[in-house]
Amino acid sequence: MELNLRIPALIPDEYLPDVTTRLTLYKRLSSVKNDDELNELQVEMIDRFGLLPDAVKNLMRQTRLRFDAEALGICKIDAGSTQGRLEFGKKPKVDPLAIVKLVQKQPQHYRLDGANHLKFMQDMETPDARLKAIHHVLHQLKHAS
Repeated sequence: MELNLRIPALIPDEYLPDVTTRLTLYKRLSSVKNDDELNELQVEMIDRFGLLPDAVKNLMRQTRLRFDAEALGICKIDAGSTQGRLEFGKKPKVDPLAIVKLVQKQPQHYRLDGANHLKFMQDMETPDARLKAIHHVLHQLKHAS
Protein backbone atom coordinates (compact mmCIF):
# COMPACT_ATOMS: atom_id res chain seq x y z
CA MET A 1 0.00 0.00 0.00
CA GLU A 2 1.50 3.31 -1.09
CA LEU A 3 0.50 6.62 0.48
CA ASN A 4 1.63 9.98 -0.86
CA LEU A 5 -0.23 12.74 0.97
CA ARG A 6 2.41 15.46 0.87
CA ILE A 7 2.17 16.16 4.59
CA PRO A 8 4.78 15.89 7.36
CA ALA A 9 4.41 12.34 8.70
CA LEU A 10 7.55 11.29 10.53
CA ILE A 11 9.24 10.96 13.89
CA PRO A 12 11.24 14.20 14.20
CA ASP A 13 14.79 14.32 15.59
CA GLU A 14 13.64 16.85 18.18
CA TYR A 15 11.10 14.34 19.54
CA LEU A 16 13.39 11.32 19.46
CA PRO A 17 17.09 12.15 18.93
CA ASP A 18 18.35 8.54 18.99
CA VAL A 19 18.49 7.27 15.38
CA THR A 20 18.48 3.59 16.32
CA THR A 21 15.37 3.92 18.47
CA ARG A 22 13.68 5.97 15.76
CA LEU A 23 14.41 3.31 13.14
CA THR A 24 13.15 0.59 15.48
CA LEU A 25 9.89 2.50 15.95
CA TYR A 26 9.49 2.96 12.19
CA LYS A 27 9.96 -0.78 11.73
CA ARG A 28 7.44 -1.57 14.46
CA LEU A 29 4.99 0.93 13.00
CA SER A 30 5.25 -0.64 9.55
CA SER A 31 4.44 -4.05 11.00
CA VAL A 32 1.34 -3.17 13.06
CA LYS A 33 -1.68 -5.02 11.76
CA ASN A 34 -4.65 -3.26 13.36
CA ASP A 35 -5.88 -0.32 15.43
CA ASP A 36 -5.25 -2.10 18.74
CA GLU A 37 -1.56 -2.65 17.94
CA LEU A 38 -1.27 0.92 16.70
CA ASN A 39 -2.87 2.27 19.88
CA GLU A 40 -0.46 0.21 22.01
CA LEU A 41 2.52 1.62 20.12
CA GLN A 42 1.16 5.14 20.41
CA VAL A 43 0.67 4.80 24.18
CA GLU A 44 4.17 3.38 24.54
CA MET A 45 5.67 6.30 22.60
CA ILE A 46 3.81 8.84 24.76
CA ASP A 47 4.95 7.04 27.94
CA ARG A 48 8.58 6.91 26.82
CA PHE A 49 9.06 10.16 24.92
CA GLY A 50 6.16 12.50 25.78
CA LEU A 51 3.18 13.84 23.88
CA LEU A 52 3.25 13.22 20.15
CA PRO A 53 4.12 16.15 17.89
CA ASP A 54 1.86 16.82 14.89
CA ALA A 55 4.16 15.00 12.45
CA VAL A 56 3.93 11.79 14.52
CA LYS A 57 0.15 12.19 14.87
CA ASN A 58 -0.01 12.45 11.06
CA LEU A 59 2.08 9.30 10.78
CA MET A 60 -0.32 7.44 13.07
CA ARG A 61 -3.36 8.69 11.16
CA GLN A 62 -1.77 7.66 7.86
CA THR A 63 -1.24 4.19 9.27
CA ARG A 64 -4.95 3.98 10.12
CA LEU A 65 -5.79 5.10 6.58
CA ARG A 66 -3.54 2.31 5.30
CA PHE A 67 -5.61 -0.25 7.25
CA ASP A 68 -8.85 1.09 5.77
CA ALA A 69 -7.47 1.31 2.24
CA GLU A 70 -6.04 -2.20 2.29
CA ALA A 71 -9.37 -3.57 3.54
CA LEU A 72 -11.00 -2.05 0.43
CA GLY A 73 -8.36 -3.40 -1.95
CA ILE A 74 -6.82 0.02 -2.61
CA CYS A 75 -3.12 -0.15 -3.43
CA LYS A 76 -2.28 3.56 -3.72
CA ILE A 77 -3.53 6.90 -2.42
CA ASP A 78 -2.09 10.13 -3.77
CA ALA A 79 -3.45 13.48 -2.56
CA GLY A 80 -2.58 17.15 -2.73
CA SER A 81 -4.23 20.36 -1.63
CA THR A 82 -7.19 20.24 -4.05
CA GLN A 83 -7.53 16.70 -5.32
CA GLY A 84 -6.56 13.11 -4.75
CA ARG A 85 -6.57 9.80 -6.48
CA LEU A 86 -7.18 6.24 -5.32
CA GLU A 87 -5.83 3.29 -7.22
CA PHE A 88 -7.60 -0.02 -6.82
CA GLY A 89 -5.62 -3.24 -6.84
CA LYS A 90 -6.33 -6.27 -9.01
CA LYS A 91 -9.08 -7.51 -6.69
CA PRO A 92 -10.83 -4.51 -5.11
CA LYS A 93 -13.27 -5.20 -2.31
CA VAL A 94 -15.60 -2.40 -3.41
CA ASP A 95 -18.58 -3.04 -5.64
CA PRO A 96 -17.86 -1.30 -8.98
CA LEU A 97 -21.52 -0.34 -9.26
CA ALA A 98 -21.26 1.41 -5.87
CA ILE A 99 -18.34 3.48 -7.20
CA VAL A 100 -20.33 4.43 -10.31
CA LYS A 101 -23.29 5.46 -8.15
CA LEU A 102 -21.01 7.56 -5.95
CA VAL A 103 -19.62 9.35 -9.02
CA GLN A 104 -23.11 9.91 -10.44
CA LYS A 105 -24.47 11.14 -7.12
CA GLN A 106 -21.58 13.56 -6.43
CA PRO A 107 -19.91 14.44 -9.76
CA GLN A 108 -18.49 17.66 -8.27
CA HIS A 109 -16.41 15.57 -5.85
CA TYR A 110 -15.74 12.25 -7.60
CA ARG A 111 -14.66 11.19 -11.07
CA LEU A 112 -13.55 7.91 -12.56
CA ASP A 113 -10.07 8.13 -14.00
CA GLY A 114 -9.49 5.02 -16.05
CA ALA A 115 -10.51 1.50 -15.15
CA ASN A 116 -8.97 1.34 -11.67
CA HIS A 117 -8.67 4.95 -10.45
CA LEU A 118 -11.09 7.16 -8.57
CA LYS A 119 -10.33 10.86 -8.45
CA PHE A 120 -11.73 13.06 -5.67
CA MET A 121 -11.78 16.84 -5.56
CA GLN A 122 -11.97 18.83 -2.34
CA ASP A 123 -10.22 21.63 -0.47
CA MET A 124 -7.48 19.82 1.46
CA GLU A 125 -5.01 22.61 2.12
CA THR A 126 -4.03 21.56 5.66
CA PRO A 127 -2.73 18.14 6.71
CA ASP A 128 -5.77 17.70 8.97
CA ALA A 129 -8.17 18.53 6.12
CA ARG A 130 -6.35 16.11 3.81
CA LEU A 131 -6.44 13.25 6.31
CA LYS A 132 -10.12 13.87 7.06
CA ALA A 133 -11.03 14.05 3.36
CA ILE A 134 -9.31 10.74 2.59
CA HIS A 135 -10.93 9.12 5.61
CA HIS A 136 -14.30 10.38 4.33
CA VAL A 137 -13.70 8.96 0.82
CA LEU A 138 -12.72 5.58 2.25
CA HIS A 139 -15.76 5.65 4.55
CA GLN A 140 -18.02 6.43 1.55
CA LEU A 141 -16.58 3.48 -0.36
CA LYS A 142 -16.79 1.11 2.59
CA HIS A 143 -20.47 1.88 3.16
CA ALA A 144 -21.37 2.01 -0.52
CA SER A 145 -20.57 -1.67 -0.98
